[in-house]
Amino acid sequence: MSQLDDHGRPEPPIAADETATLLGFLDYQRATLAWKCRGLDAAGLQAKVGASSMTLGGMLKHLAYVEDYWFSQRLHGNDRRPPFDTVDWKADPDWEWHSAAQDTSEQLFALWQDTPMAER
Repeated sequence: MSQLDDHGRPEPPIAADETATLLGFLDYQRATLAWKCRGLDAAGLQAKVGASSMTLGGMLKHLAYVEDYWFSQRLHGNDRRPPFDTVDWKADPDWEWHSAAQDTSEQLFALWQDTPMAER
């Protein structure tokens, strides 16, 4: 059992094998994003800072896609899972970033939390 810091993030292991170290740091980074997004509604997840087009909602959806790709497709050889399996990636290679604005905060959190990384 990992020790949690003041923000609910698990401390990565100090001395562990490569797999445990990688997973420990991924858990820590996921918990950091969850902490930063906690309590935000759709407007909060769609807010932009300065000239950047990035939003926290887009980041949640992008990370759900990245985690699905690495942990489900690359590691286990599975097909893309919904909603990524029906996207025309050639027409919009940044679909996950653009489409996040149409999703509710509940949909974005559920998509991200249901990724293969979160399910392990």
